[in-house]
Amino acid sequence: MASLLYWPAITLMAFATTAAAEPGKPALTEQTKRSGGPMSAEQKAVVLDHVDLALEVLPQSESISGIATLDFIARSPLDRIVVDLDPNLPVSAIAVDGRDIDRSRWSNPEGQLTINLPQSLATGEKASVRITYAGKPHVAVRAPWDGGFVWSRTESGKPWIATAVQGEGCDLFWPCIDHPTGEPRTMTLHITVPAGLAAPSNGALKAIRPLPDGRTTYDWEAKNPNTYGIALNVGPYKLIKADYRSRYGNVIPMEYWHLEGREKQAAGLFAEFAPMLDFFEATIGPYPFGDEKVGVVETPYLGMEHQTINGYGNNYAKQAIGFDWLLQHEFAHEWFANQLTVADWDDFWLHEGFGTYMQPLYGRWREGEARYAAMLDTHRSLIVNKFPIVSGSPKTESEVYDPKSGPANDIYYKAAWMLHTLRNLIGDPAFFDATRRLVYGRPDPKPGNFTPRYSSTGEFQKIVRDVIGRDYDWFFDAYLHSPDLPELIEERTGDRLTLRWKTAGGRPFPLPVEVQIADRIEKVAMTGGQGTISVPQDAHVVIDPNARILRRSKNIEALQAWQLKQGK
Repeated sequence: MASLLYWPAITLMAFATTAAAEPGKPALTEQTKRSGGPMSAEQKAVVLDHVDLALEVLPQSESISGIATLDFIARSPLDRIVVDLDPNLPVSAIAVDGRDIDRSRWSNPEGQLTINLPQSLATGEKASVRITYAGKPHVAVRAPWDGGFVWSRTESGKPWIATAVQGEGCDLFWPCIDHPTGEPRTMTLHITVPAGLAAPSNGALKAIRPLPDGRTTYDWEAKNPNTYGIALNVGPYKLIKADYRSRYGNVIPMEYWHLEGREKQAAGLFAEFAPMLDFFEATIGPYPFGDEKVGVVETPYLGMEHQTINGYGNNYAKQAIGFDWLLQHEFAHEWFANQLTVADWDDFWLHEGFGTYMQPLYGRWREGEARYAAMLDTHRSLIVNKFPIVSGSPKTESEVYDPKSGPANDIYYKAAWMLHTLRNLIGDPAFFDATRRLVYGRPDPKPGNFTPRYSSTGEFQKIVRDVIGRDYDWFFDAYLHSPDLPELIEERTGDRLTLRWKTAGGRPFPLPVEVQIADRIEKVAMTGGQGTISVPQDAHVVIDPNARILRRSKNIEALQAWQLKQGK
């Protein structure tokens, strides 16, 4: 998900009208508001092997009705199953292994549905739990920043509905383990919608089943779906599709589900799919879900990285960069969020920092270094350095995004600039080798030899160490574990220029620095965090002339202080 600062102020498309549902209602419990954080012992004790989710979306009453069948495998002995589900969606029946259980055996007062099993499970044993529920789901206040349903209508008055639940989590509309590591191994979705509406969703489309009364059920099948990446989209959609022949030899279906009446704009956006996909496959590696699809759907909110069905609501805006930044940012998350998923939200920068950095890299791939530098420069003044990017303790998604106590937008811009600095430090071959190992868990990804994986900041640091053969913890400590940026102190005496790095707590920081002296550039080694170079007294000197390093800038601090006074 992109940030408040990064995304421009938005107005929903002019032809969308507000539905009757009241934003923010029904109210959520504190439990349901949270996504991630410490897991219960019962949730740690199971593997969610498969989910079969049958949902009917009822626009007229702005409600849903669902039957979710969850197949678990016990990692350790347990006598109860605990899943997350918004209590605003009352459960009417539960069956375990095909047999209904008594109402006294389950409860869901705050949003953690606890099911006492008829008999205990031993390690390795399986249980299938079928949960029947229905109700009015929580309505997003301002999707995608606030999670929930968006009930809207097109200009012609047809229902246009979508979900976005990253912040609050999957439990806003289906019973799940609301944690980054709660991904089911496989998932089937059966989405039933009124006549004349389509329901694009995650994975591969297996069937479209017309029902006798005019309703239609769409059957989808996905592997290892990101929990918050499961999405409902309902509307009078038209479909553009084509096949992409990958450099890796496989053929990837591409689909764009757009609203009727937007054919020309939709065709222009769809034309961006192939070159964007080529960039990622050339730069990072194979598209992770090539046997499913590259999917995008037009949404009544700005966008979200829903796995293989990314939400797009940027209204086909044009920019000087020559591509749709929102489309590209959300697509980056197929690698950095859906293929690679953080095991804890504390490492959220691995999603958003890499996702943000892919945009200037794409600008560079398309137009060269000038575009890359210009795009990076737009991010630089948005770095605020209030809190460390990584705290070292389990976090919920909302704790990371809270600017009063967490890194918030720094997981985008500061992390992207840190990656820019790292790439210039270790060079392109090592940087992209480390990135591939992080994303795929191996240096030689090919279609079929990898699956989605979890990772962490610590693992990335180890990968860089293994690739380079040296310890770079000093680098990550300075940028990820401290709120303060390294400051470069300059002292010029006679014909000598001395540079010294100043860091929080006096931590070592031997990052080399380029110095331009007249028309030549020299690199100062900065061994021990300090270096000296000979400079003629009358020479013009520029430190870090190509802006390769993220460091403290008093100019930017002055700008930010002025903006604060102006109320910006």
